Amino acid sequence: MTGVDKSSGSVVRRILLGAQLRRLREERGITRDAAGYAIRSSESKISRMELGRVSFKTRDVEDLLTLYGVADERERTALLGLVREANTAGWWHSYTDVLPGWFPTYVGLEAAASSLEVYEVQFVHGLLQSPRYAEAVVTAGQPSLSSAEVERRVGVRLERQKLLYAESAPRLHVVMDEGAISRPYGGGEVFREQLLHLLDLTEMSNVTLQIVPFDYGGHAADSGAFTVLGFPDGDLSDVVYVEHLTSAIYLDKAEDVGRYHAAMDRLQRAALTPAETQDMLRTRARRS
Repeated sequence: MTGVDKSSGSVVRRILLGAQLRRLREERGITRDAAGYAIRSSESKISRMELGRVSFKTRDVEDLLTLYGVADERERTALLGLVREANTAGWWHSYTDVLPGWFPTYVGLEAAASSLEVYEVQFVHGLLQSPRYAEAVVTAGQPSLSSAEVERRVGVRLERQKLLYAESAPRLHVVMDEGAISRPYGGGEVFREQLLHLLDLTEMSNVTLQIVPFDYGGHAADSGAFTVLGFPDGDLSDVVYVEHLTSAIYLDKAEDVGRYHAAMDRLQRAALTPAETQDMLRTRARRS
């Protein structure tokens, strides 16, 4: 995990460890039911472990490695070392009370990514939101939240943004539909502040922003917003994140990821250039 600290890479390490355990189990022809029985648990627990969606107990992994015939001490030590690293808590764990159940996994992947390619439709992407705009978006989405809950949700968003300024900051390429810079969340003053904030961010060397204008017509991403995450570790494939109202999906099959990469390529060609996007933002800010 070159360039990724332990806390930000813990989610990635869980996924890597889970994939290794799945490979070992399948090579031995052992069912998930049998593996679950071996660790005094169930098939569903093995499934969650192999997907990297739960923390790992050292005893469980030791028992599974024995079941799978892994006797080489160097291989066992390396995999058990991943257990310790995979269980390192990231900063976002202190916000689980205000995060939907599927989102901590995404935050961990985002923090460990070396590249992020994003398509956004309705509002400015979270990594690019100004504080007051973020508050307006959170409030609009869930108007019943208390002020304390809104503050903590905005806090998560602002904490996530710190990765853009880190020494090992990822390359962020965001394509947004013009609708995302047309809805004045928070009113005129807040919205103008957001547009100016976007202009500031476009001056960063690791941030690229493009807008798909309304007059382009139909385009490659008619199914909605998505994010493609790339990682510095060659053992982990790119992951596509697609969020829904009450859940999210993570795609890592080469065929699925390839289709999203192709859609992103077409979106980038359809969008205004970064310089043209800056011109549009300046015009919108003057009118706001």
